Amino acid sequence: MILYNVTTSLDPEIEEQWVAYMRDTHLPEVMATGFFLKSQLCRLLNEEDGGITYAAQYYCVSLAQLEEYQDVAAPALRQEIEKHFGGRFASFRTMLEIVD
Repeated sequence: MILYNVTTSLDPEIEEQWVAYMRDTHLPEVMATGFFLKSQLCRLLNEEDGGITYAAQYYCVSLAQLEEYQDVAAPALRQEIEKHFGGRFASFRTMLEIVD
């Protein structure tokens, strides 16, 4: 099993809008692609300097499946987030293998 983690630091002014967009639009759209089994949105609790950071997590069966998602569906979905919140957040992505 593979965990695809997208960590995003936000401009505090967009937090409510961004969380609503993720919950109501983005996560359902990602799940509708059929590449993932489960998703969840988490807020980091140990932020320094009053930062606001979230982690969107997506579970899939294999690395090949994740790579196909990144090629086929991710560019359009990322473009939509940029359209709504461009310049007001920074994201980085990690891929983890679930060992146990």
